[in-house]
Amino acid sequence: MKRFLVAAVLLMLAAPACAQTPQTATDPGAPLSGYPRKALGAPTPAELKTATYVRDVIYGHRDGMALTYDVFKPKKANGALVVNMVSAGWKSSWGPPQERQARYQWLIDKGFTVVALYHSSAPRFQVPDAVTDVRLGLRHIKLHAKEYGADPKRIGVWGASAGGHLSLVAGLMADDGDPKAANPLERSDNRVRAVVAYFPPTDLDTLLGDRAKSGAIAFDDSLRAANSPIHFVDAGDPPTLIIAGDADKGVPVSQSETLHAALDKAGVENQLKIMPGADHDFYVKGDPVKTDAYALDAMNTMVAWFEQHLK
Repeated sequence: MKRFLVAAVLLMLAAPACAQTPQTATDPGAPLSGYPRKALGAPTPAELKTATYVRDVIYGHRDGMALTYDVFKPKKANGALVVNMVSAGWKSSWGPPQERQARYQWLIDKGFTVVALYHSSAPRFQVPDAVTDVRLGLRHIKLHAKEYGADPKRIGVWGASAGGHLSLVAGLMADDGDPKAANPLERSDNRVRAVVAYFPPTDLDTLLGDRAKSGAIAFDDSLRAANSPIHFVDAGDPPTLIIAGDADKGVPVSQSETLHAALDKAGVENQLKIMPGADHDFYVKGDPVKTDAYALDAMNTMVAWFEQHLK
């Protein structure tokens, strides 16, 4: 039942746009948000001993509700920090750190501090709200990174699908802060050193088209460009890794290819890794072994990217 509920959330982004959904809850080969299957289980007792937590850090409020993140501090920290955008269909579902840790174990084992960043969620809030939240959250994380044993100049961001979109937002739409902002937090910068995005939406106009407005995408069309990373590419952007499947029906690989071309044109270091035959979440119908192999390959490639650019 738990797997069904999580999978249903992940289909929110893709289902309105395609006749066939990217995955089904009954298919044991379908991963969630590009994670290898073993990352979706509980961490082992040995793994639990490799990290401590800073729980429920409040970085802001929306409509009287707290916006939070959790910190996973490795016992053997390397001084770098990776922020994971917890978002599926722009819904950000909280999970206890001790249950979520297995998803971050690849990073923790390499000494990376990890932050699970949560934002205000669909259906009550829409994409522009999530964008505003994560940009604010990065400012808070940078200001407090040293408290978590990390260097604020060695921060990367990573996410999948809607989380991939928000990772690109964090990397490509970063700024130095507004010294005149009423919120003191908004006076500090939110720049990061590296980005990894799995199968991300990059151009909301192209992706959403005339799709019926509901949930996270029930916002005015005039705001699409202002929340699309493709329109913010410039030479100052951080190194960016994009991983996508060329059979993705929910977020077409063209979204990744267009951004890759724009980053190349701007002279930004970037890489586009394409998984042949993979649908959304690296899912290969009827082939759970290949699906899991793609997810594991993506995880290892992500970790290597951050090792290269943050250490």
